[in-house]
Amino acid sequence: MTETTGTWLTQEAYDRLQTEYDHLVTEGRSAIAAEIDERRQEGDLKENGGYHAAREEQAKQEARIEQLRHILQTATVGESSTAAEVSSGTVVTAEVGGNEMKFLVGSREVAGGTDIQVFSAQSPLGESLMGLAPGDETTYQAPNGNEIAVKVIAVEPFAG
Repeated sequence: MTETTGTWLTQEAYDRLQTEYDHLVTEGRSAIAAEIDERRQEGDLKENGGYHAAREEQAKQEARIEQLRHILQTATVGESSTAAEVSSGTVVTAEVGGNEMKFLVGSREVAGGTDIQVFSAQSPLGESLMGLAPGDETTYQAPNGNEIAVKVIAVEPFAG
């Protein structure tokens, strides 16, 4: 698996997602099935808002289960990089289009409850920065087609 395939996760993030997945496929599925059955007992399904709401919740839950399954199956688990270059798991301070930004190169799943902005290694910005060190400059193509100049100011491991 290369640096830009799958999702890079810390062991803590992997364990947290595995716990969420395990809960959703066991207690979560049982609870939503019971809710649907309870709402079904209320009568006419065409006009039963509670039943339809429960079915929508079931669909959202199943989508999250599939998302978690994919993340867990394709994840690369490791520690935050200690290298002095941009890689998954590093926090980058960079001047992007003339504005200083600080962000994590990795996954929203790793950032968890932090408020740090996240760019995946597969995003145009993340991909353009991979392997660069402080002082390096590059450009990337924004979704609107504009070329945006980027200068790496600092790289540090993500501390969670």
